[in-house]
Amino acid sequence: MTTTAETRATGSDFAELARRINAAGLLRRRPGYYAVRLTCVSLALIGGWAAFFLIGSSWWTLAVAVVLAVAFAQTALVAHDLAHRQVFRTNRPSARAGLIAGNLAIGMSYGYWMDKHTKHHANPNHDDLDPDVGPGVLVWNRESAAGFVAKYQAYLFFPLLTLLGLSLKRDSVRALFNGTVKRPALEGTLLAVHFAAYVAALLLVLSPLQALAFFVVHQALFGVYLGLTFAPNHKGMPHPDGTEDFFRKQVLTSRNVRGGRLVDAALGGLNYQIEHHLFPAMPTPNLRRAQPVVQRYCAEIGVAYEITSLTDSYAQALRHLHDVGADLRRKPAAA
Repeated sequence: MTTTAETRATGSDFAELARRINAAGLLRRRPGYYAVRLTCVSLALIGGWAAFFLIGSSWWTLAVAVVLAVAFAQTALVAHDLAHRQVFRTNRPSARAGLIAGNLAIGMSYGYWMDKHTKHHANPNHDDLDPDVGPGVLVWNRESAAGFVAKYQAYLFFPLLTLLGLSLKRDSVRALFNGTVKRPALEGTLLAVHFAAYVAALLLVLSPLQALAFFVVHQALFGVYLGLTFAPNHKGMPHPDGTEDFFRKQVLTSRNVRGGRLVDAALGGLNYQIEHHLFPAMPTPNLRRAQPVVQRYCAEIGVAYEITSLTDSYAQALRHLHDVGADLRRKPAAA
């Protein structure tokens, strides 16, 4: 086995890990896996909408709203893999499939999300450079904490997640006009088709009250599921100070979530966040096999490797949010 001294003599710590990962064949494409996964997600979407139209004007469509919330979140996870070129090797088929999955199927701009997510991967948990931890409704550092929401954000976290799906749609539309999206006409057209078809389906099939209830349940659960998928990954982890190399920046700011195949499927493989950040193009099913390789290597060279349960990952994120608002809660109320 290569020693730490030998590793540093022959190249960077990441280069040695990359050699081991390549030797194990873990960067190879998995077309069979993605053929099955894309088929299952597509059938869930088609089946959900088919059930919606077959059931018709009935309160039972709220059960369909739950199914479609899951299907929408799984489609978003597929779009994530497409953006990282895990499915296709080249950009053109990845982009085409991403536009169908993101813009047309769930009403989220693929170009907007890809730009945002690329910045996150380049500087995870960086207060100024990672858009996922920048000041927003939720605040992840004390310096930016202000207002009622930041004061009690740990308690408001789950209720606020119900708005995440709508927030992504709003930000997608904004991105069409601010230069973020490279093909605004195409993306705007696909988004318009999605929004028009979605609203038309609800208003033509359901009564006004049923349509409103369906919309609330569907979009709220979609937001919660999507938020719970991404929340365990970095929230509450250390923020980089700019001195870390690529390997340490990615490992030290990320958290893995242990679990079996069910957790893997529910989180779309993002429970292997450390491996994903080190090798973004690695197909999702290979992340489970890469995990022990990366963990052992981190132990060899003395780099902390965070892995915890799903419930504890949420607890850590909530504790961090609570700590961020501590100073605000200590301030006396204005007279």
